[in-house]
Formats: sequence, structure tokens, C-alpha cells
Amino acid sequence: MNKTGSTAYLEPTQAAGRQFVQRDLSGPVVMLNLLRFRDVADYSGHPELAPAVPISGARAFDRYVEHTLPFLRESGGDILFLAKGGAFLIGPADEQWDLAMLVRQASVASFLSFAAHAGYLAGLGHRSAAVEDSRLLPLSEMPCRTPAEGMQA
Repeated sequence: MNKTGSTAYLEPTQAAGRQFVQRDLSGPVVMLNLLRFRDVADYSGHPELAPAVPISGARAFDRYVEHTLPFLRESGGDILFLAKGGAFLIGPADEQWDLAMLVRQASVASFLSFAAHAGYLAGLGHRSAAVEDSRLLPLSEMPCRTPAEGMQA
């Protein structure tokens, strides 16, 4: 549970992971990340990564990105877009996100290779310490058509 009393989503379930692989996406995959940070990072699960003094969840996430970027790029991926979030214009009035991020990977295989890399995993505790709730939506690019063209297909 998070501050709003709803279920927090921090890691993929086995079923979600299986469904992601079974989608059989071809070509590049873009991951839409929506992130809500803790006020104070919680390093209780990863004390070996904890800073000497408490830091914010946002700062812990900065540490996660600094650690992760070399492994992401080595695997053929990169951050396409990073933006400060807020409340929805269309969506639940009581739901807001601190950060939106688009991460591009060359393929599902390169994403899975990146996600299993020992070097990357060694710093994953910064993300765990930082994030109170998150969403991760894998996106597969499709040809751009006008609405009329889409109705003919």
C-alpha cells in the first residue's frame, strides 16, 4: 500500500513478465515509466547502498539513473524523454506522478539482457529505495495512420 491507500506497484509479477515475453514484440520497445517517489528514500532493504545521511526518493532515483545509464546504453538502450510529472489533465483527480520517463530498447531480448545484467542489478536498490509506486507500460511502435486509414484496415 502507498500513501493514498491503494496498491503500490514496484516490480513486475511473474505473470506480467510472461505476458510481456509472449506478446512477441518485434523491433524496438519503448517503456513508459510513471514514478512516484518516497519523501525520504528507504534503504532498509539495501543498507550497503545507503548514503551517510538520509536523502529524498527523487535523489535516490537520480543515483539509480546514474548507476543504470552505462548498462542501459551498453545493451542498446537509452533514455528518450525525462519529465517532471504532476496531476492528470484527463485521469483520476487524486492520482499524480512525480516523473515520467521513456526508455527505448533495441528489442525485447536486449531489454531482458539488460534487466538481468549483474552490474545493473547491483544498483537496483537505489530504485527500490526511491520509488513509492510506479507503472511500466511496454510500447511497440506502429505505423502512423490518419483515423480514416485506420478504419479501413
